[in-house]
Amino acid sequence: MGIGEAEKRTQKRVIDFFKDRNILDYTFLGNLSDEENKNIKEDRLKAYLKAAGYSDTLIEGAVFQITKAAGDMTRGIYDANKQVYSLLKYGAKVKPSPEAAEETVYFIDFANPSNNDFAIAEEVTVVEVQEKRPDLVIYLNGIAVAVIELKRSAISVAEGIRQNLTNQKDSFIESFFSTIQYCMAGNDAEGLRYGTLKTKAKFYMEWKPDGYLANDDERDENDVRIDEKCATIDNKLLRQIYAMFDKTRFLDLIEHFIVFDKGIKKVCRYNQYYGIKRAQQRVANRKGGIIWHTQGSGKTLTMVWLAKWLLENGGENARVLIVTDRDELDDQIEKTFKGVNENKIVRTTSGRDLVTRLNGYDDVLMCALIHKFGRRGGEVSEADYEKCIDELKKSLPDDFSAKGTMYVFVDECHRTQSGKLHAAMQAIMPNALFIGFTGTPLLKKDKKTSIEVFGTYIHTYKYDEAVSDGVVLDLRYEARDIPQDLSSQDRVDQWFDIKTRGLSPRAKAKLKEKWATMQKVYSSRSRLEKIAWDIIQDFNMKPRLEDGSGNAILVADKIYTACKFYEIFQSMGFKKCAIISSYTPQAGDLRTDTVSDEDDTETFEKYETYLKMLGLDTSNLPEKMSIQKTVEDFETEVKRKFVEEPANMSLLIVVDKLLTGFDAPPCTYLYIDKTMQDHGLFQAICRVNRLDNGDDEEGSEESKEFGFIVDYQQLFGNLKSAMDTYTGRAFEGYDDEDVAGLIKDRSKEAINYFKEVYEELEELCEGVEEPRDDLQYLHYFCGESGGDESEEEIYARLREKMYRLVSRLVRAFAEAKPYLIDVCPQAEINQYENKVRFYIELKQTIGNSSGDFLDYKSYEPDMRKLIDNYIVASDSIKIGEFDDLTLLDFVEDKGQILIHDVPDGKKEGAAEAIENNIRRKVVEKVTVNPKYYEKMSAILDKLIEERKQGVKDYKDLLDYYVQLVKNVENPEANEDYPEEIRGSRALQAIYDNLSDDGTVSNVEIAKDIHEAVLKNRISGFRGDTVKENKIKRALYSILNDDMEVERIFKIIKKQEEY
Repeated sequence: MGIGEAEKRTQKRVIDFFKDRNILDYTFLGNLSDEENKNIKEDRLKAYLKAAGYSDTLIEGAVFQITKAAGDMTRGIYDANKQVYSLLKYGAKVKPSPEAAEETVYFIDFANPSNNDFAIAEEVTVVEVQEKRPDLVIYLNGIAVAVIELKRSAISVAEGIRQNLTNQKDSFIESFFSTIQYCMAGNDAEGLRYGTLKTKAKFYMEWKPDGYLANDDERDENDVRIDEKCATIDNKLLRQIYAMFDKTRFLDLIEHFIVFDKGIKKVCRYNQYYGIKRAQQRVANRKGGIIWHTQGSGKTLTMVWLAKWLLENGGENARVLIVTDRDELDDQIEKTFKGVNENKIVRTTSGRDLVTRLNGYDDVLMCALIHKFGRRGGEVSEADYEKCIDELKKSLPDDFSAKGTMYVFVDECHRTQSGKLHAAMQAIMPNALFIGFTGTPLLKKDKKTSIEVFGTYIHTYKYDEAVSDGVVLDLRYEARDIPQDLSSQDRVDQWFDIKTRGLSPRAKAKLKEKWATMQKVYSSRSRLEKIAWDIIQDFNMKPRLEDGSGNAILVADKIYTACKFYEIFQSMGFKKCAIISSYTPQAGDLRTDTVSDEDDTETFEKYETYLKMLGLDTSNLPEKMSIQKTVEDFETEVKRKFVEEPANMSLLIVVDKLLTGFDAPPCTYLYIDKTMQDHGLFQAICRVNRLDNGDDEEGSEESKEFGFIVDYQQLFGNLKSAMDTYTGRAFEGYDDEDVAGLIKDRSKEAINYFKEVYEELEELCEGVEEPRDDLQYLHYFCGESGGDESEEEIYARLREKMYRLVSRLVRAFAEAKPYLIDVCPQAEINQYENKVRFYIELKQTIGNSSGDFLDYKSYEPDMRKLIDNYIVASDSIKIGEFDDLTLLDFVEDKGQILIHDVPDGKKEGAAEAIENNIRRKVVEKVTVNPKYYEKMSAILDKLIEERKQGVKDYKDLLDYYVQLVKNVENPEANEDYPEEIRGSRALQAIYDNLSDDGTVSNVEIAKDIHEAVLKNRISGFRGDTVKENKIKRALYSILNDDMEVERIFKIIKKQEEY
């Protein structure tokens, strides 16, 4: 069964599922491959609006508005999609007549799902810059709102996701997506994955049933109905389609669970949806409660969606107040709400300001910070809460009453003090409803109090669930003991060997050169210097740290220690680091009366270090407020660099700030040299669990696979018992089930992960036939040259999986090798290393022989360094040997095998590698000049056939291959062309593809067309109808045939010369 046939069967099954009157009951619009389609079917939209009771005038005005918004790409696809969404949600304002008042025309009846026209079409041809054909398109009242790409089970869903992303590029059918709300891909084996406009591949999500099973009576009745129906559907793909496309839920997802956040469109995860739906039920019963969604799972956006819903549905004059106690959280919440362009959020400046705003109706969305009196940053103290409550009470006027229907969100409600604040706020807002949010578990000792204060859990989404869903990364924990007795060269060498075990001899030698400054370290008694040196060695050796794609945070016990660390790093030449703390250097801090030499020294050193870091001259300091501003500006820029330019801000040294509410996806390592436990520790270690979206390209290999915790304080005591049962003192305040799966022993997990990847790769290659030489591997991953082209996609996906697994294997081996030394005999480690080396060579060979690697580098920089550092290279490993080769270089290189005395099997493999590469180049170029490259393809087919029949010997073949490559790569040098045509590929393409009626010389017509294009083209004409039409008019004056103009214009658009 061919690949197309298998996908068609999946497609038919899905369409039948949508059409079934007893299941989804969508109208089937048929196969639309033979017509050019737009994202708005005006006839269906107008029919819906007519049935909804709107006049013809209102309908015409509304349809004009939405088609104009959908087609307006002047500010890009994001803005166009945002405009369309606004119209879908809030309707279009239209005047029935010039003198009449505006009326709102709604494109969707969200309140009554059955009133809407739900439809599905297959093979929807869209012609823009290129012609593409999405598998399935969902239309809502004639407006395309979802696209689904389907694959057979043998082809990964990732391929469908990539297809979606390719279609959204401006060189394909980007503007079709201006109305699309959901982009999806699926197959029977993996089910459905969903995202929205421009969602990166790694952030596509999977819909799952609600994992929170308590309080069953608080579930939304539609959710219960949908779950019951899903339980009767065996096929995973169909089950997940039903869960998202049930008419009531699909409308709910569009209306209430989409945001446009600072240039990125986002849709909700299933845990956010269920959390909010349960909160809606709780609110309807006028009860509060706690939403616990683990760190990194999108808690702030959950607040946004719930706040939006409450402001629209929460009663008369609904208002929302969000209370937080961290500058970073306050800042994050404000930025997120502003970023999604919802109601203006007001950030209150004091208790008095808050009371004044509560006493009026003007502000519906407010954010209040529990101020830290006289300090910047750090933990809010008991005294701060007391002062805040006192200030609130003193600010109350006699006639005070909080206006409207008040909802209060308390962020990080796990803090003990939030109970006191809750009581104070309840006193001034007795009718308000309180909802607590937390990203960390509640402590055993606080659970009872928190539940008494806020109410029971509304919804939970724990850490192990988030890791399982790929929402956050697994955390790998390692305790490090810094030896204090490095009093001799022998001890230093011994430590060097421990630090570098697993590295190749060459990598050790390179590191030894950098080790010279260690001579100074061992003579010092400073533990901090040893830790700093230990961290610097990680930056010299560890993946992501070494190449600058990742960075790290070091937690120090106090500000003075942080300053010492900073000075040490600077003195060791490690310059790209900075301190972020609650300290601001002020001259008044320097004591005039000495208390003790030690205190004096600490204060002075702290002051001097900070000024030096800020670049301030101690002899010419600005005003006090100006220093404060300098510190704030410095911290803002440092944080920006840390997130956006990890290679330029490698390490942040912190004490009490940035341990909550600071999201930095590149951050890969957290070094802890501070006694921490429970909430503080939980939140700190979650700084490194974020997925890194720095890898832009869909399909790029994700280099951040885990977050790493390095503990210099032995926080977990007995490591084994802590890892197995969480009885270690660090998390003793939590119930075991609340921190299940949080951190794992780095050594054990590294070895397990390496063996898993190794076994997966071995399994992938099991089907290679004996004798398992290059030719057999080539046939397994590329097929036989001249074979069935319809199977090429299968081979391409197989190769892609192999490339991905080999890269993962190299990373996993580099991570596991130092630990394997402790548990495996050297012979077994050597065996593993040989297999890793074999797979590296296999990736290189197959990549070059298939043509996959000739046009881009086979290994990204971090992978090259890992191979260099951890794999003892054999003579045959020359990573990047072909990185800069042209196709001709490759053919001539492989051709040496054809002309020398080697076994026929090797010659056949070399010939097939050459043919694969030529074929790939022809396929790539065929759209640029179809006639020419079809001719080249026919010549290649003939050569393959003659090789197989033995008509030509290998030496003769090489000459033909070389000539063919020259003609493929440089058609302008092909002497078969008339001399006037040579020298311009664009002119050749026009000449080749003109219809030949024999009346006029094609040479002259081609030259006329070429001149007309050069004369009439305007920069950026592709995709711009006005500019394109100017060229087409010029073409028509030459060709006098509309069909011929369109055909030739498609070729003209492909020419780089224009």
